[in-house]
Amino acid sequence: MVVKVDNTESIPATDEVISEEMDMKKKKYLRGEAANLKDLKDKKLQGQLAVQEELFGKSAAAAAKAEKWLMPSEGGYLEGDGIEKTWRIKQDAIASEVDILSSRKQFDIVLPDFGPYTLEFTPSGRYMAAAGRKGHIAIVDMKNMSAIKELQVRETVRDVVFLHNELFFAAAQKKYPYIYNREGTELHCMKEHGAVLKLQFLRNHFLLASINKFGQLHYQDVTTGQMVANVRTGLGRTDVMQVNPFNGVIAVGHSGGTVSMWKPTSAAPLVKMLCHPGPVTALAFHPNGHLMATAGMERKIKIWDLRKFEVLQTLTGHCKSLDFSQKGLLATGTGSFVQVYGDLSGSQNYSRYMTHSVAKGYQVKKVTFRPYEDVLGIGHSMGWSSILIPGSGEPNFDSWVANPFETSKQRREKEIRSLLDKLPPETIMLDPTKIGSVRPERKKEKPSKEDREAEMEAAIEEAKNIHMKKKTKGRSKPSKIAKKKQEAVEKAKKPFLEQHANKKRKPTEETQLPKSLERFVRKKVAA
Repeated sequence: MVVKVDNTESIPATDEVISEEMDMKKKKYLRGEAANLKDLKDKKLQGQLAVQEELFGKSAAAAAKAEKWLMPSEGGYLEGDGIEKTWRIKQDAIASEVDILSSRKQFDIVLPDFGPYTLEFTPSGRYMAAAGRKGHIAIVDMKNMSAIKELQVRETVRDVVFLHNELFFAAAQKKYPYIYNREGTELHCMKEHGAVLKLQFLRNHFLLASINKFGQLHYQDVTTGQMVANVRTGLGRTDVMQVNPFNGVIAVGHSGGTVSMWKPTSAAPLVKMLCHPGPVTALAFHPNGHLMATAGMERKIKIWDLRKFEVLQTLTGHCKSLDFSQKGLLATGTGSFVQVYGDLSGSQNYSRYMTHSVAKGYQVKKVTFRPYEDVLGIGHSMGWSSILIPGSGEPNFDSWVANPFETSKQRREKEIRSLLDKLPPETIMLDPTKIGSVRPERKKEKPSKEDREAEMEAAIEEAKNIHMKKKTKGRSKPSKIAKKKQEAVEKAKKPFLEQHANKKRKPTEETQLPKSLERFVRKKVAA
């Protein structure tokens, strides 16, 4: 067994090699190809856009330079020796090969009286919220491995989710969802949501989304407290819900095998796709937002391309929880067994990468990857566990996006900045790249004279070929049949002739009106 890291041996690089490497990194940060400004007639606009393109190029070059010299960590992955399979490698073997700090991230917390547990990480991966079905909620600092706060709400807790930072979290309890701060103080009881089964938080829009046991989808703005939307899905009770990180669209899996996608400004689903012949048991989105994984009761896991709404791959296996890592690994959990699938070739062809069995009899409730760490969190019926999955996390973090080491001052500044950058609910759509673009003007193409004549001839021919039923008492005489066909032809020609007559007729001021309306006609002023 080898834990391989993509480090190449240091060789004396020439200026050409460095420049080629910098060009490749620069292309990654450029926003597409530069605009063609030669066709612009407005010289002032041409100059302004040229300056803007130059700034884009400088920004991409600075980002590429920073990536080359300021990002020391590189992603690693498991590689077998010879014919050894990576999915046969156990956690004990991995823990003996990694450093001391990484081996500490592998642990089991046994709390048999309050399970099963569901887990939630902050975007930075620093903090974790664990909620037991029987009322136990804990906030844990994963860096120091210390519990910040534990509370017992003394009623059923179905789900937990962090809000915009680790200071606030929402818990879906027996009757209503509640919002708590990090000290365990209850701040809000949101009775409008009802008995919630699943919670999701849209970070860019500051919207808390929930689905209750009646299949109602609620969106609430946590900054103003306003209920943005209340939508009836009409597809029954479900606890399978996930938000697409790319566009903010909520996907809900139903018992009929369909997955519907919603936005708060629409009462009808944006997309309604049949994914499985039976109930949908789990749902997850790839970080790029273009791939979706669904699991059904027929023991099939399907990978979907959301740009074409087609199945890319079908895997065999039953699972109750799905999650994608930052690097695209897919974790599945069912019973006391966890499997991780990897797309190591980059061809969107997932194969078995790692497996793990928790203690016999433990039932896995939730699997979720920890951001910026090669760690998978497993919530099960007897507590929660943490295992090492090499290559799952992003090796370098951006402190402007998610900083695991941020101070309280940085957290306050980030909160203000994110509030200023808050997006309205109207920006949630399937293709967010359309925002800011100009809708092309659609000109109605009028049919030409030849097209109208051809359409009328086709209608006349169809009327002539009508089959007449045979009738008794002289009603099927040839003369009667000819007369009926002639009437059918006249009826077919009538709409075309009326349309032609309406075009020729021009409105005239000398239109005769009834005497009762003549007094309302504006009279001409005598010169």
